[in-house]
Amino acid sequence: MSFEGFSLDSFEFFTELEVNNNKAWWEANKARYESSVRAPLLSLLDEIAAEFGVAKVYRPYRDTRFSLDKTPYKDRAAAAVFGRSATGFYVEVSARGLDLGGGYWHPGKDQIDRFRTLIDDVRYYGDLEATVEEMEEAGFGIYQADALKTAPRGFSADHPRINLLRLKHMVIELMEAPSEWMYQPSAASVIAERWRTVGIWNDWLVENLGPSTEPPKPR
Repeated sequence: MSFEGFSLDSFEFFTELEVNNNKAWWEANKARYESSVRAPLLSLLDEIAAEFGVAKVYRPYRDTRFSLDKTPYKDRAAAAVFGRSATGFYVEVSARGLDLGGGYWHPGKDQIDRFRTLIDDVRYYGDLEATVEEMEEAGFGIYQADALKTAPRGFSADHPRINLLRLKHMVIELMEAPSEWMYQPSAASVIAERWRTVGIWNDWLVENLGPSTEPPKPR
C-alpha cells in the first residue's frame, strides 16, 4: 500500500496511551494502533526502502522484567535501518511528533575511545566541528539526553569540548511537532531528505571511527 501520510490520530493515539497505559485500553484500541500508527509507518518505510534499505520495526511492548516502570506499552512507535559499519537511520512516531535521526547507538568502547581521542586532538577536531555545524544548519542536534554527568576518565571537566566527550551515543536527531506536512504523501520525500542529512553524519562516523571490534550489544 502506498504511503498517504500520517494522520492527526497517529500522534493523538500516543497522547491517550500515556494516560491509559494498560491492557484493557490497548486491546480496545489495538485496531486503531494498526490503522493510524503501524500501517502508515510501514508504508513510509516501504516507500523509501529502495534508497535506505529494509527497516527493523520495533515491537510496541515494553520489557518490564528489570524496570521499576511496569507500564506494558511503549509510548512511541519506532523503526531503524542499519547500514555501513552498523550506523543507523531512525524514525519515531509519538505524541511529540516525528523524531528523525541516526548514527551509532550504543557504540563499542573502542569507538568511544577513538571518538574522544579525535575530539581531544586539535589537528583532527576541525572536520568533526564542520560536520556538526552542517547538521545543525539542517536542524539536527547531537543527542545528549543520557550523556555522562561528569568528565570521562582522563579528561578535565573544563575541557572546551566536554559536551562531546561526555556522549554515550554518537547520534543526531531532529524532533518535529505534528505538522500539516506530515499528513501528506509528500512527507515521504521530506523524511527521505532528512535521512540523507543523517547519511552525511553516518559517513563521517564510518570514515573516522569505523566499526567496533567488540561483540554487538543487543538492540
